Amino acid sequence: MKQNDNNRSLVVSLCDFTGAMVAPWLEYGVDAAIVDPQHLSTSDERMQSGAVLTRISAIIDSDEVYAFLRKNLQRIVFLAGFPPCTDLAVSGARWFSDKANKDPVFQFKAMQVVWQCYDIAKMIGCPYMIENPVSKISTFWRKPDHIFHPYFFTAYCQEDNYTKKTCLWSGQGFVMPDALMDESLGKPDNRIHAAPPGPDRANFRSATPHGFAKAVFEANKGVLYE
Repeated sequence: MKQNDNNRSLVVSLCDFTGAMVAPWLEYGVDAAIVDPQHLSTSDERMQSGAVLTRISAIIDSDEVYAFLRKNLQRIVFLAGFPPCTDLAVSGARWFSDKANKDPVFQFKAMQVVWQCYDIAKMIGCPYMIENPVSKISTFWRKPDHIFHPYFFTAYCQEDNYTKKTCLWSGQGFVMPDALMDESLGKPDNRIHAAPPGPDRANFRSATPHGFAKAVFEANKGVLYE
């Protein structure tokens, strides 16, 4: 695995505010970049492992993001994308008609972010995954390659014992981890659908499960040695 700051392997996570997806990579000593306009500013943080977490406060389709990708292109070994699901998830279908009356191309705009994630992954050529709940992506693009619930990976994180049907569009060598559950936990709960309204609801509902993130790292860390 590459070790110095200029050559160390790098994972990129797009539309990622929490950084949960890249946490296992950082702990292993791999640099990571998370891109989201919700970040207060663009900054670097040195982790205990020695790895650097770069937060980029920008949308994907920005000069800042493309400049970062060009500069680090040869270091990137894995990419994840979490395009906003507000205008695509079928759970919000009852509002689609009103949204279409206000903006007939609102879903096309939402799909642009999905395709930006995909185009960047294709440009880099590394293993990638694009995550969304059950959504119109299946209609506008293609069916998902994998479907899981957070509780599938409770052996890695017991706190993830909840349901949320989640789809992945992936490729270029991405390895989907096998389910590994802690059977002692009992029936998974429904906390995502029961989340109360509020300013943090969207981020809570879209947060990456820690167990899934760990499982993906374990299944795909072989890219560090290729």
